[in-house]
Order: sequence, then structure tokens, then C-alpha cells
Amino acid sequence: MTASASWDPARTGKRVIFWRHGRTEWNRAGRFQGQQDIALDPSGVHQAVEAAAVLRHLHPDVIVSSDLSRALATGQALAEASGKPISTDPRLRETYAGTWEGLFFADIAARFPQEQAGWAAGNGDVRAGGGESRVDVGRRVAEAVTEAADALKPGGTLVAVSHGGAIRAGICALLGLPTESWTVISGVSNSHWSILEERDATAGGVRWNLAQHNVGLDALPSGPLEG
Repeated sequence: MTASASWDPARTGKRVIFWRHGRTEWNRAGRFQGQQDIALDPSGVHQAVEAAAVLRHLHPDVIVSSDLSRALATGQALAEASGKPISTDPRLRETYAGTWEGLFFADIAARFPQEQAGWAAGNGDVRAGGGESRVDVGRRVAEAVTEAADALKPGGTLVAVSHGGAIRAGICALLGLPTESWTVISGVSNSHWSILEERDATAGGVRWNLAQHNVGLDALPSGPLEG
């Protein structure tokens, strides 16, 4: 995997790179992590370092991360590779999933079939384990990213280090997609990334264009696409 050659740093449009954290033991086992603070496993550490070696060539200006350790450790690999500082924003955390947190995805489907079916279908009213809905998550992630992007210089690049479900919800919110259409965009694999590019402001409408999605080093192991 190589960095995109089409990006011109002299252009005025800004760019947001959503980067999912590396793998954890709970990812490997198929547990819904939510906001539980689970560390990277050895494969996840390796993933972060390998992906950071690629992402540094996209010349990040600002790195902001979820404050959960699996995301922060991933972002720190890029901070070290690029020489850029990293800050945290709790609005980039994964979905708060209430009673689902720590459960295997298969057990959630067996114990809460109606709620899980609605969640999987992208129903914006369903609250994971009585916690947050996808709309809740998309709103807070979009707010955090918009604030950070607004502070960028023209043509600047923001790397937002977050989580599978939070990234998908944030992207869909920033693209202005109706909630019932959010499932058309897949989740993001461990240590993979998606890129939003700023549209011409004179064109009106939605600010962002989804230029790349779920890009990464596919030879590395990954867990479920969210949680």
C-alpha cells in the first residue's frame, strides 16, 4: 500500500483521514468493546506501526485521537513517525454500548435479537445496550472533526484516530446521509483508514466528499468492523 499520489498539498481544500485503531484481544475474540478501555494486542501494535509508516507520507498537520488507550496508542505511532504532536478528544470514542459492552457479538444477537437486528440494520433510534444510538455517535464525532478541521490551514490534513462504529457514524453524518442509508457504508477494519476531501465551497451543499474508504494493509489480521 502506498500513499495517494493525487493529493496536491498546494490546494486549498482540507482533508480528513479517519484512522481506526489497531487490533485488540477483544477484537480478535469478537467482543463488543464500546467504551471499555481495552489495550492493543501485539498484532495491533504492529498494525499501528506499519500503517503509520504509510500515513506519514500523507503529511498530516494535526493528529487528534479518542482518549481510549487503543486509539491513543495507535495515534502515537503516527505522531512518532511524522514528528507531529497528538491531542485527544473524548468525542471520538466508540459507541457507549451499555449492557452490551464486553459481550460476544453472537451472544448479543441471541439475547437481544430485536435490538441487535435494528442496530445491524442501521436504525437510528436503537440504543446499543441502552446506551448511544448511531445518530448520537455520528453527531458527536462530526462535531469534533468539524471543529478540528475548521482550525486547519488551507489545504491542511487532519488525522482523526477513532473506532470502527464511530468512524462509520461520523462519516455518514459529515456526508449528510439519511440515517436509514448509513448501512450502505461498511465499517472500517483495524488500522485501516478512510479519507474525506473538502468540496469546493462555491458549489454549496455537503462540505465533504468520500475519496477513499477502508484502505490499509490487508495482509494484517483484523477483528469485527465495529465495537
